[in-house]
Amino acid sequence: MVTYRSVIAFVLMLLTTMLVSCSSVTETKLLSYTTAQVEEIQTYAGDLLELRDRLPELADLVQKENWTFVRNFIHGPLGELRTKMIYLSRNLLPNDQEKAAALAKETFQSLVALDAAAEKADYKVAVRNLSKTVAGLNDFLELVPKS
Repeated sequence: MVTYRSVIAFVLMLLTTMLVSCSSVTETKLLSYTTAQVEEIQTYAGDLLELRDRLPELADLVQKENWTFVRNFIHGPLGELRTKMIYLSRNLLPNDQEKAAALAKETFQSLVALDAAAEKADYKVAVRNLSKTVAGLNDFLELVPKS
């Protein structure tokens, strides 16, 4: 009986050793950007920074209650804002993509609300949505990797 137990223990040890040595460990891929990805992201981020730098012009138009030019500015220079934000968000790391897409959507919704407020000449709503637009764009740009 003792030899039988010893043989079974030895066979189980061999089987365990073989299973452990034949199994493969999955490699964990570090989530990081390649140089090419960073360059592409920085190109779009530069475009967004230029648009953000033009937001004081929009604020000035809202302050002066120049609603026609507010709407023209939104549809003109800021017309590509959503497209650029969505494209950039798709190029971020997977854990940042969802947050970036949500920020892009919120920023665009506040810009649409600003346009609607300009159409109705509603100063308070326009100011509120302008500040939401600026904050959303700044939060979005925080997710962009630094070069």
